[in-house]
Amino acid sequence: MLELAAVNSGYGETQVLHGMSLTARAGRVMAILGRNGAGKSTTLKTIMGLLPRTAGDIRFEGQPIDRHPYEIAKRGIAYVPETRDIFPSLTVRENLELTAKRFGGGGWTMDRVLELFPRLGERMANGGTQLSGGEQQMLAIARALLMNPRLLILDEPTEGLAPIIVQLIHDKLQELKAEGLSMIIVEQNFGFATSLADDVVVVGKGQIVWEGSAAEIRADSDTQHRWLGV
Repeated sequence: MLELAAVNSGYGETQVLHGMSLTARAGRVMAILGRNGAGKSTTLKTIMGLLPRTAGDIRFEGQPIDRHPYEIAKRGIAYVPETRDIFPSLTVRENLELTAKRFGGGGWTMDRVLELFPRLGERMANGGTQLSGGEQQMLAIARALLMNPRLLILDEPTEGLAPIIVQLIHDKLQELKAEGLSMIIVEQNFGFATSLADDVVVVGKGQIVWEGSAAEIRADSDTQHRWLGV
């Protein structure tokens, strides 16, 4: 579904990805694991056109991917960044309506995302700055779903969240997985990531250093210790 072949990318003169290659398959969840600074978030930003690709190819559903974020989103890839990037000066309703008007027409509607996250329905008149971290994450995911994506990409979806909210986010992503939505998740929480993922890749120094199934990485204590510090 999504293929990266020998991709180089980074920040200015600092190269972070060195020949990054991976394949995310349709209808499955891929977890990208690795230590801080390994290149996980850089990989996602490069896919979304937020960082320049200096070498290599990226293909989505067999076709070369555009380098402009809006065009990539229109192709069917939705991105939930670590920073969530909701509009703080807008209400929950306005945040959702803005996306629904631009990308509407598919199976994900306002009613459906509010059914998935009932808490947002209680907070529709509240501004982004009035939301808790967990509510902001729910809003970020709901907004991404309103784009009616074929691939949902999430960067550190549990970062800074209380355990009860982490479990809620896990359960909601599990529901999306059961519906067949393809996902790529970057996540430091090893248990969270491997309980959701079908496929796992481990990134070290801007390259894939291990790949296999979630069950295989859970059983591979040497890889966990060497590359993840688990």
